[in-house]
Amino acid sequence: MRVVRLVVPVLAAAAVPSLATAQGRLTPADVFADAALPMQAIMLLLVGASIAAVVVAVRKVASGPRLAGGSTFLQALRLGGPLIGLLGAAYNVFVVNLAIANIGVQPAYPVLAPGVAEAAFLFVLGLIAGVIAVICNWVVEARIDRTVLGS
Repeated sequence: MRVVRLVVPVLAAAAVPSLATAQGRLTPADVFADAALPMQAIMLLLVGASIAAVVVAVRKVASGPRLAGGSTFLQALRLGGPLIGLLGAAYNVFVVNLAIANIGVQPAYPVLAPGVAEAAFLFVLGLIAGVIAVICNWVVEARIDRTVLGS
């Protein structure tokens, strides 16, 4: 029984890397580095999609009357970015709560803070991706309207 009490916290910390590190100042780079691999992939996906949205918008606006492709990507990211961020945050909160339940002892908030920060970081990245996509879509749609209407 004693071994089980020692193994459960170690397994919980391995399942949620953010629980394992709760010392010093926490920066966004630390949140990313301490995140589990699937959460890191979601974070990189959201940052990459935000950059791609800006690139698509700049290329469409710079193309002049030849407005080719990209609007569907911007429209999908407009809705999908926040949803992906929310899904990642919800999954992270779920895993943190599972780890807390398996430990059996209520950990101090400084131990939980990195996991909460990771969930918030995912959610904020999703919102940023959505806002960037909305702005880029507005710019592209305005360009299309000017080109089509000849104004």
